[in-house]
Amino acid sequence: MTRDEILDVIARWQDAFARRDPVGYANVYAESAILESPLAGSVVGRDGARRVITSFLSAFPDATLTSEPPLIDGHRVDVVSSISGTDVGGLMGLPPSGRAFRFSIVFLLDLRDGLIVRDRRIYDFTGLLVQVG
Repeated sequence: MTRDEILDVIARWQDAFARRDPVGYANVYAESAILESPLAGSVVGRDGARRVITSFLSAFPDATLTSEPPLIDGHRVDVVSSISGTDVGGLMGLPPSGRAFRFSIVFLLDLRDGLIVRDRRIYDFTGLLVQVG
C-alpha cells in the first residue's frame, strides 16, 4: 500500500467514527481482522469491530476523537489520539453516571490490501472507570 492509500483508510475510519456509522467503521476492517482493547477484549472481523463501536457509542454517544497525524512505517500505522465524552449510556452493565471523561489512546494498526487486519488499542482503562465513577 502507498502512503496515500494508508492515509485514505485512516481518514475513512476516523470519518465513520465521527459520523457514528458502525457499518462504515467496520468496512475498513478485514473479515479476519483482530481488534484488541482493554474495554472490548479481543474480537474478530468486521462484525466484531461493528459491535465494539456500537457498544462504545451507546455508552458515550457524544464521544469525540481527536488525533495527531498518523505515524506510518510500512504497513504499520500508529495513531495517537484523545477521546472525550459523557457516560450517558452506562458502561459494562453499570448505570450511566452522566460524568464527563477524557483519555489518551494509541491505536496500533496493521494494514493489508486496503484494510485494517489488526487493531491494538492502548489506554488507561482504570482511569476511564475512575472518571465515569
